[in-house]
Amino acid sequence: MGSNDVDVALAESPADVGPALLALPEDQWFDRKSSRIAPKDLGPALVAFANAEGGTIIIGLHNGVVEGFSNSPKKLSDFRQAPFDFTSPPVRSKFFEVDCINAKGNSDKLLIVRVDPGERVHELMNGDCFLRVGDESRKLNFAQRQELEYDRGQSQYDALPVGKIPIKDLDKGLVSDFLASVGAKGSTEQVFRARSLLTSKGELTTAGYLLFGEHPQDEFPQAHVRVLRFLDVKRGTGARLGLEEGADVRIEGPIPRAINEAQELINSLMPRRRALGTSGKFEPRPIVPRDAWLEGLVNAVVHRSYSLSDHIRVEIYPNRIQIESPGRFPGLANPQEPLKISRFARNPRIARVCADLMIGQELGEGIRRIFEEMRRTGLTDPVYTQTQASVRLVLSDVPRIDPRTALRMPHGSQRVLNALRAAGTPLGTGEVVELLGLSRPYVLTRLRALESEGFVRWSGKSPRDPRAVWLISEE
Repeated sequence: MGSNDVDVALAESPADVGPALLALPEDQWFDRKSSRIAPKDLGPALVAFANAEGGTIIIGLHNGVVEGFSNSPKKLSDFRQAPFDFTSPPVRSKFFEVDCINAKGNSDKLLIVRVDPGERVHELMNGDCFLRVGDESRKLNFAQRQELEYDRGQSQYDALPVGKIPIKDLDKGLVSDFLASVGAKGSTEQVFRARSLLTSKGELTTAGYLLFGEHPQDEFPQAHVRVLRFLDVKRGTGARLGLEEGADVRIEGPIPRAINEAQELINSLMPRRRALGTSGKFEPRPIVPRDAWLEGLVNAVVHRSYSLSDHIRVEIYPNRIQIESPGRFPGLANPQEPLKISRFARNPRIARVCADLMIGQELGEGIRRIFEEMRRTGLTDPVYTQTQASVRLVLSDVPRIDPRTALRMPHGSQRVLNALRAAGTPLGTGEVVELLGLSRPYVLTRLRALESEGFVRWSGKSPRDPRAVWLISEE
């Protein structure tokens, strides 16, 4: 569900608004609460949304029933005070009421709470800290709280004012599409405020300009996607540079348009091979499934660090595609275990608007979906590596280890093989250890198992040769 579905439901008539909101699943930006809860019990949801990307809480709905507030009208006022009474610093929220018909058929009210993304970490008065992940408000332990504190500093770059750029100077077509996607009935300014695209002083934020500016690169020259195609599996340098003539393209413009143009270009440059299709005929098939690289592209554009003076690079090789974006994984994430990474948006405002525009799933499923698409087509798992200032995703046109062979090998062998394949160059044992962040005995055991099965080979002059390397046998 996109977050715009909540806005569409709220625009329904009093008789239909309650059922429409009850029919929506709770998610990253949406939660329902009973009007019977104590105001202090609203605190965890307020904190969780503020520490993530903001969202909407509807009070007066519970267990499929439209409760409303007819039995406790004073609670409307009590809930409005909850951010000040139970969160620290007070979560920035907007409250308003919507007319509804309750389960008894009487006119009633629902209380709507719009929570803005916080500019620092919020907590309850007792020190408990929560983060919204999917449809849960997760309580963080001490270490996770510390990492959230660290990450919060850079996660709010998209909230900074961009200068004296009025809304009327934005791309009118994109703004119109956005308003239509959220079913907006208010003014552009009201919708932008609801999505935190304006500051408290009414200034356009960095997120708003990157999303809807006619040419955001005037203010942010680093905010572009560069697509390159190489003729060889190795990049090469100087006279040996394998870059194809005319296949180095810089894509600029607002985020929605840049993503669309980039995916069209990548699709046209993607190497294809003839393979037997579902029709029973041989058909051209891209070396990497489209849904996998497209999800990687969207994640890179939405979650990159726009504060860094670097751009996104998409490099297409005959046997793989690499997507590198500025900014490291947040401290809450372990790049060695990408499937365990919880959702955490560096640019919460950009992420939410892209979800409104149906750009990517944006439900914390991005990495999982990439893995599923690669595995579905029988290809080796995606490989994430992290440099001092960027994250690189490698999607390789290499089959996974056969399941029967994998049973004979130590657990984790596929991961070691993936790392060697992704490197694109021979690596020493120490380099593999450093790349994966694992112990030397663990890596060496799996390298030897891969060697015995013929996947890799060792190359050195002596058993203790410090320059010895491991090579992929297919090469």
